[in-house]
Amino acid sequence: MQTELKTEEWRMWRRCLLSGMAVWLAATSPALAFVAYVSNEKSNTVSVIDTDKWAVTHTIKVGQRPRGIEFTKNGKFVLVAVGDDDKIEVIDTATHQVVDSLPSGPDPELFTQDAAGKLLYVANENDNTVTIIDLEKRVRLGDIQVGVEPEGMALSPDGKILINTSETTNMAHFIDTATREIVANVLVDARPRYAEFKRDSSELWVSSEIGGTVSILDPAKRTITGKIEFNIPGLRREAIQPVGIGITKDGKTAFIALGPANRVAVVDATTHKVTKYLLVGQRVWHMAFTPDEKYLLVTNGVSNDVSVIDVSAQKVIKTIQVGELPWGITFAQP
Repeated sequence: MQTELKTEEWRMWRRCLLSGMAVWLAATSPALAFVAYVSNEKSNTVSVIDTDKWAVTHTIKVGQRPRGIEFTKNGKFVLVAVGDDDKIEVIDTATHQVVDSLPSGPDPELFTQDAAGKLLYVANENDNTVTIIDLEKRVRLGDIQVGVEPEGMALSPDGKILINTSETTNMAHFIDTATREIVANVLVDARPRYAEFKRDSSELWVSSEIGGTVSILDPAKRTITGKIEFNIPGLRREAIQPVGIGITKDGKTAFIALGPANRVAVVDATTHKVTKYLLVGQRVWHMAFTPDEKYLLVTNGVSNDVSVIDVSAQKVIKTIQVGELPWGITFAQP
């Protein structure tokens, strides 16, 4: 009996010790660091940000006027659209060097990949086309004629519909990825800049910079079901210009960059009501969540910096200086 009691005491002591060590390790272990790449439109560079240090660790020289930027699906490369050079440059994330380029049309701006990372769809602003590129062979497969000044690009979660927004035509074009033909055109407010699907495909959001709104579309019916408008005391309506959009994975909260208003709107993505405005840097453009969605980083073009937003607290916690006219931002997905 005495031996059994001692054995049980040992087991309890061991469990307590292991539990205590687990708590200590959780408290002392550093948060998982992610790396962001930011395109700087005027300095013709890409800034690399370490989220553990909240600092720029590398600056990569790229072509003329870099804007759209995105990691490849395997995380080995970063693609950046260098508009004035009419191509997509390929950055090796291991060496931080430009190692190749992809053929696009004139003045590529935003682009998106299919789920497998095999195809790249590129909006070419100067020839009113969307170019399709084979990422494995790194060759151009063809072009789709769209409206005037195409920019925004989004792929439906099932990969069947590609969205392109044309700034001057003021439309969201629905493109069948199988036939590569436009199957619907939806008129939105002036100068649509960005498009974003909810993860469950229930909604498509399109920002209109000059119209000052975000249109909510039903992707199945291809109709507008509502609009988000903004009102910031002390600012003229024309100073509020929505561009970048970020919607959380659960579809409950959205963040919208409001350009020269120097604010990011926090929106209840269920009711479509603005709940808060966050003051950030000057001329906020685009944004990207860290893969764990704890933080949202937004690029501020005129103040040449990136604001870091704590997503759960919904407040700005940090500012990071980058290159001149930061525009796009991307994270690798683990």
